[in-house]
Amino acid sequence: MNEDNEFPEAGSADDEFEDAVLEEELRQAAAVLDPVPDALRQLALDAYALHDLDAKIAELTFDSLVDALPVRGVPDAPRMLTFSAGEVTVDVEVTEDGLIGQVLPPRSVRIEVLGGPRTAHPVAVDTLGRFTSDTPPAGPFALRLRTGAEVIVTEWLRA
Repeated sequence: MNEDNEFPEAGSADDEFEDAVLEEELRQAAAVLDPVPDALRQLALDAYALHDLDAKIAELTFDSLVDALPVRGVPDAPRMLTFSAGEVTVDVEVTEDGLIGQVLPPRSVRIEVLGGPRTAHPVAVDTLGRFTSDTPPAGPFALRLRTGAEVIVTEWLRA
């Protein structure tokens, strides 16, 4: 408080706390009264995948949830994905423990697992193009591959 009035000064810790509480209440009200449509959310995710404007988009060519035949007696089989962009193919197995995959043909590449804005987790790639991530994707994810001259981004999928 300043000496001339009984009100706290603008920018004080109390004001910041009250602003944060009000902002959170408004977010919750907006989520209930005017939720973001699923189509708009998907469009935003797809647009984020294009933030590397020069990136090639790796098309999903195989998804075991859609393309594979169910195996009797295997209730929680891992999800298998194959992405293709030109000559590059990326095979990925999604498990509850993380990701396992391989880039074909094997090449020097840096891979990041994308999970939304500002969350990119680099994963190590060996000389045969194999990679693992011990962190299972939570929510939508994509892979970004940097091969030096080119950038390849996979489609966004839910784990």
